[in-house]
Amino acid sequence: MTTPKMTPELASTLSLAEQHEWFRRATSRRALLRGGMIGAGALAAGPALLGGTADAASSTLSAPALASSYEYTSGSAVIPFGRHIAYGADPTTQMSVTWQVPAAVKNPFLRVGSAPWDLGERIAAQITALPTPRTDVVSIDNVPKSAPATIEQYYVTATVSHLTPGHTYYYAIGHDGFDVNAKNLATTLGSFTTATSHREPFTFTAFGDQGVTYDAVLTGNLVQAQQPAFHLVAGDICYAEAHGSGLITDAFDPRVWDSYFNVISPAASGVPWEVCVGNHEMEPWYSPDGYGGMFARFAFPQQQTAYYSFTYGNVAILSLDGNDLTYEMPANRGYSGGAQTAWLEQQLAAYRADARIDFIVVVFHYAAFSTSSANGSEGGIREEWVPLFDKYNVDLAINGHNHVYERTDPIRGGAATGAAPIGATVDAEAQGTTYIVVGGAGESLHAFSAADSYEGAVDDLTDIAAYINESGGKVNETVSWSRVRYTGYCILRVDSLPAKHGGTSQLIVRGLDEQGDEIDRVTLTRKVG
Repeated sequence: MTTPKMTPELASTLSLAEQHEWFRRATSRRALLRGGMIGAGALAAGPALLGGTADAASSTLSAPALASSYEYTSGSAVIPFGRHIAYGADPTTQMSVTWQVPAAVKNPFLRVGSAPWDLGERIAAQITALPTPRTDVVSIDNVPKSAPATIEQYYVTATVSHLTPGHTYYYAIGHDGFDVNAKNLATTLGSFTTATSHREPFTFTAFGDQGVTYDAVLTGNLVQAQQPAFHLVAGDICYAEAHGSGLITDAFDPRVWDSYFNVISPAASGVPWEVCVGNHEMEPWYSPDGYGGMFARFAFPQQQTAYYSFTYGNVAILSLDGNDLTYEMPANRGYSGGAQTAWLEQQLAAYRADARIDFIVVVFHYAAFSTSSANGSEGGIREEWVPLFDKYNVDLAINGHNHVYERTDPIRGGAATGAAPIGATVDAEAQGTTYIVVGGAGESLHAFSAADSYEGAVDDLTDIAAYINESGGKVNETVSWSRVRYTGYCILRVDSLPAKHGGTSQLIVRGLDEQGDEIDRVTLTRKVG
């Protein structure tokens, strides 16, 4: 059966899974016409709405899959790059290390020990090949005449378990022919610290919409300077998918990811980089649901699931996939069939009933509350998740998507419960959730509908014009909950100060500009016991 020509109009009517099925068939046909391409073995694709039986060559082009049938380059000539780490399912005892190699290698591994000179434990790693036909790539730079028909990327991940909570370990990466014990290979050395199991002070950082720019380098360095226990990324990570609409007709160059991992590696090789997906992570070229590339590049705590949670000390973190609910960028809307929201409520209920957890923090891409004129607020999030945040007393919501910094007053039932000027203390249990957009990590900046108002330049406006993305399109609203607005590159720093029974725990939340100067500060509190 002839595969229909893909147009933006057709793509906009298809889910990510359905677009991937079209891509699989179309690229398989091209492979047959060219005499075949190197590929990586099939994964489950979306529903076969286009009809017919899959071409025999289709198994050569679906991605990602374990690399097992490639011609291997001499291991000594293949230099690993782009190291980044992330917590495993239990952050107190598990850590994953992911890196790239420019060619397939044999027997990749991770060495781990308690000192740089004692890396005796060797853990086998898994290498995943991520092929993309060059005919489906919009190059950001020139392409050499000898460029192969397929861009091949190789990601390697090793997860180490049975670690001691709150302990620092050292590690090195390698493969056959390339080992840290050899000469001049110390550049593969790194270290990480597992999450604490005790109630003790710690710091974490967050931002969204980083990209690959000189400002992205600055914000990444600023994260490292805070010495956080972990870092949260609120989606739109590198912009390899340029348009962000999740359509197979969008401009896409997977090699941008190579640049991105080199940008973040100085920080992310030692600080767990906990990511959530944004609209620019919807990549129909990969299965399942456009997230196959993400699952190859990052070690999510729950594999093949774009939403997850973990705890660190007295704080619970829930990382969510807003693509499941958004009206603005609907390519993946409803893909989980309600499973994510059901999981979210179950997790929130469990964390709020856990006496060890003081604060609940959620991070997701689309802003539930923002006055930015670029993307506004997301009505799908307000409909499905904000009532759950109210019900289970979520303390802090961290978002990106709008490339600015904005903090709300505490909100419950869609309205501010009181003013929280810079430097204020908010009783989170009594007053509700504080929402912060921190999408100024490096990509080009957006604008507000009202004047900026931040530390040292306060402009307490009320009745600000804004809008919500709803099922029928944009709906205008006038709001009074926007407390801090800053048009500039920025990160978020959060310090957790847990109290003993009968005391008051604190989350000190600070917005920093790209030079590290404070632009906002608010303290969230909760009584313990």
